[in-house]
Amino acid sequence: MKPLEGKVALVAGGTRGAGRGIAMELGVAGATVYISGRTTRKEISEYGRPETIEGTADLVNELGGIGIPVQTDHLVPEQVKALIEKIEKEQGRLDILVNDIWGGENLIEWETPVWEHSLEKGLRMLRLAVDTHLITSHYALPLLIKNKGGLVVEMTDGTKEYNDKNYRVSMFYDLAKSSVNRMAKALSHELSSYKCTAVSVSPGWMRSEIMLEVFGVTEENWREGIEKDPHFAISETPRFVGRAVAAIAGDEDRHVLNGQSFSSGELAKKYNFYDLDGSQPDCFRYLEEVVETGKPADIKGYK
Repeated sequence: MKPLEGKVALVAGGTRGAGRGIAMELGVAGATVYISGRTTRKEISEYGRPETIEGTADLVNELGGIGIPVQTDHLVPEQVKALIEKIEKEQGRLDILVNDIWGGENLIEWETPVWEHSLEKGLRMLRLAVDTHLITSHYALPLLIKNKGGLVVEMTDGTKEYNDKNYRVSMFYDLAKSSVNRMAKALSHELSSYKCTAVSVSPGWMRSEIMLEVFGVTEENWREGIEKDPHFAISETPRFVGRAVAAIAGDEDRHVLNGQSFSSGELAKKYNFYDLDGSQPDCFRYLEEVVETGKPADIKGYK
């Protein structure tokens, strides 16, 4: 069964990480998926990473969807406008918008107070996390609201509940990720009269391409990373949060979720889906109940 066959999605920031996992799972569900980002096989962004939007599109195609890569810098309004015009010309509709643009890992100064953190890096982080999402929504939503039932997923790090209770890395990072949760809340109000839905979604400890490199492992031998940090056992693949987004997109009653914030682990329980290894990691509950209370690593009951 392909519950999203005939649906058109835009995964903004779909080059790697969560965006790639989401695009892949939307493809599994049969959607036509536009993948936007800066890095192509001919041009690398400031990130300097090898993943490309064409690579994501190929994976979507292999999984049964239709992947269409479009190079876009989401800080450049003219490029975003052209992207949406292309989608409208080619498809005549947009059913799912996933705002996953980020790209700020190299700008983070961990546990550094605002007066010591690089102002240039901090403000750039906010532009990448906030301005990109606002610009994309500004141009994409007029097309999305043409049809009832449209879905906007704001991707962030940390649910509203978790971020409200915890300091997140630095002032700039904290503000960046908490702001995205608030965007979903605001959009839920603005979209409601059009019978469209907005939510924010966070993966748990995700084994992105960058995270695997940090731990010196691959997806095939990732468990060796547990030697460096026993809590790494709670981690999940990017496909897990992809399945979360696909599950919401396939839920005909999803409007009851409007304005809410979810983790991949919470949605796995709600929709009864699993990660590639058959597990259901509940990372944020684990962080609160195990890591932050100083207990030894033990994923029993959390995965």
